[in-house]
Amino acid sequence: MRFKQILVACSLSVLFFSACEKANIDVDTTPINGSAIGEVSGVWAKGSTQIIKGDIVIPEGKSLTIEEGVTVLMDTIAKPEIIVKGNLYALGTAENPIKFTVNDFYKTEEKKFGKLWGGILAGPTCAELVLDHTIIEYGGSTTSDASTSVKQGLYKAVAGENLPALWFSNVNGKLIVQNSIIRNFQEDCTYIEGGKIIFANNVFYTTGVTGGEAMNFKSGCLADVAYNLVYSTNTNALKLSNSGDRNPQAYIIVYNNTMVNTGWRRPTAKGGSVWLEATVRADLYNNLFANTRFGVKRDTKKPEDSRSKYSNNWYYGFDQATVNQFQPNSEIVAGVNDVIGKTAGENDPKFVNYPLNTSVNNASYNTTWDFHLQGNSPALTKGITTFTRHHKGGLTTANGLTYVSPEPALFVGAYGTKL
Repeated sequence: MRFKQILVACSLSVLFFSACEKANIDVDTTPINGSAIGEVSGVWAKGSTQIIKGDIVIPEGKSLTIEEGVTVLMDTIAKPEIIVKGNLYALGTAENPIKFTVNDFYKTEEKKFGKLWGGILAGPTCAELVLDHTIIEYGGSTTSDASTSVKQGLYKAVAGENLPALWFSNVNGKLIVQNSIIRNFQEDCTYIEGGKIIFANNVFYTTGVTGGEAMNFKSGCLADVAYNLVYSTNTNALKLSNSGDRNPQAYIIVYNNTMVNTGWRRPTAKGGSVWLEATVRADLYNNLFANTRFGVKRDTKKPEDSRSKYSNNWYYGFDQATVNQFQPNSEIVAGVNDVIGKTAGENDPKFVNYPLNTSVNNASYNTTWDFHLQGNSPALTKGITTFTRHHKGGLTTANGLTYVSPEPALFVGAYGTKL
């Protein structure tokens, strides 16, 4: 055992000081205040710091559980990828979230869009992945021919791609992302290719330089997306697509989300708020669009499934140019009981604390902002609750926990009044 420890220490030293190609080595790892590279599984104990010096792999058939308060500190020279072939359970709490991050020294304005490490990449053999009260930040590095993901045919499997914070690709798998924050990423926050999915009570901000969505769903996904706040993504808050030819057909139910300033930093056809394409089936209820570029926009060449439904969504634009883009036409979708004004400043949702005249090109997020609704907000009673969601009965994981899609609310957006 002593020889193994010396060997691991030497390997880590070589990686750290020479910045050589990323490795995929099967070595022992220490669960508490440890340094990790190669294959990992078991438990990273509450409150520990795990220093990741190179790519790590959770093997098929094994699991890694990360307990509350763990800091997963990524080496900015090696730019590690986290490859999930088995299961990953990141189980933080509100008081003690889990953080996938870098040393504070690197968190500068110049690096606010990350690229300092890779991302969490869950391949087709990953049966379950849970991120609860988890912060993922400053990743999205560019793949090379030396990247483990490229060598193993994961994600897009080519060099030159900016990695998302999370890629998941198992139509038979379960993916739960809740109470979490994804921020400071180069392009997409998430890229999901199948599974039974819950995205709830998350926050996405300061992401995307030349492209990128907060939540990007492809064929094979049956997803409930609720109570998320998306601020100033470069492209869409949500890209809903049935591309990829996987079964089942993508069917995404999106309700009670707040989207602010999305889409303006990519002024192309796809830059907007919600993008529908490739015969996706999508239901959208109770969503609040504030100063977003467009509202719900379709690809007219391959529009959404005719069974899609839209109802009780709310639109606000500070200036006339923004309001004009909300108006329904062959590309812009309008729903039953949607609140869409025609003049600047109409339908103010009355956020507790957010300057509605903030530049739509602003990508910096102020954590003192508060997107709850004031007690006199007209949006408090404009929602609908009579629709059905996919996972009302819950998704139960192998560790015995059950995750349920939250009930819809009568208010519009992700937040009602503050308690």
